[in-house]
Amino acid sequence: MREYLLRRLSLLTFMLFALSIFTFSLSYLFPGELLTNLSGLTNSNYTSTQLLEAKYKLNESLLQQYIAFLGRITHGDWGISLSSGENVFEHIRILFPATIELCVYALITSVVIGIPCGIISAVYHRRWPDNLISSVTMLGFSIPIFWLALLLIMTFCLTLGWFPMSGRIGLLFEIDAVTNFMLLDILLADFPYHGLAFQDALHHLALPTIVLAMYPTTVLIRFTRDSMLHVLEQNFIKTARAKGLSQAQLIIHHALRNALLPVIKQIGLQFSTLITLAMITEVIFSWPGVGRWLIDSIYQRDYPAIQGGLLAVSMFVILANMTAELSHSLLDPISRNKAHGKI
Repeated sequence: MREYLLRRLSLLTFMLFALSIFTFSLSYLFPGELLTNLSGLTNSNYTSTQLLEAKYKLNESLLQQYIAFLGRITHGDWGISLSSGENVFEHIRILFPATIELCVYALITSVVIGIPCGIISAVYHRRWPDNLISSVTMLGFSIPIFWLALLLIMTFCLTLGWFPMSGRIGLLFEIDAVTNFMLLDILLADFPYHGLAFQDALHHLALPTIVLAMYPTTVLIRFTRDSMLHVLEQNFIKTARAKGLSQAQLIIHHALRNALLPVIKQIGLQFSTLITLAMITEVIFSWPGVGRWLIDSIYQRDYPAIQGGLLAVSMFVILANMTAELSHSLLDPISRNKAHGKI
């Protein structure tokens, strides 16, 4: 187990090293003046230019510039946004919780719907529940999320007026940003309208969560179905069935334990996928997250913000994938043996 963890940590170190080199090179690949791309300052006199050149070590080798870049990243100096004039790291620190909050609720929705539907589809293989779930899954998998979002807005926002179109909470509620997680900040806020504010926040969260959860839900349904069908064909299931165990006992006590192990890994992988899909969802629903901010920065050619946003999103995706891999390996010893080449 120790050898396996060392192998994974070395892989994580290499991926983060490659990501840091790519992010460092973006300042030289972006159009415009190098000093502006690094600092985010457009107007500087001779004295400030000399100080910035000394800070970023532009007169020294690329290796020393890269080491200085790592030091700045570690201390939270990610440059200044060209559009807002504020620190890029502060933007990410404030906006990233909104994206994580949306992705977490979408993942919870996917797990609650996807795994039971996949189990039902496998149990009733080639019967009408399986055909119905498979048809709906294929339809949901084929629908682009931006088209689904616009369709839900036209139906439930513009026509029926059941849900708000944008934002995280109504303008009537003023919530102090303590953690930048809206539902948690509402619970921590000191005012007598917690229930109404919480309900309004859930109201704003409903449609973005449904749109974002569509793709991972269909993936989990299909993955759980295939995994359950594979386990139900194993010899130990046939032996248990021959001993007289009921269908419910076979599924609950024998099949689920083995079928859900690969699904756990897939849940972690889908969480990293949600981060990238959240960018489109945040733009359509005006959700104030890091994805919408990053796309706005691309439109505005805000190069320091693009560099910092890509670094933050990529780092989060790498850590999420690695966490999913380690969690699956801790729960499934067979996967560890395969990773060591011992099976």
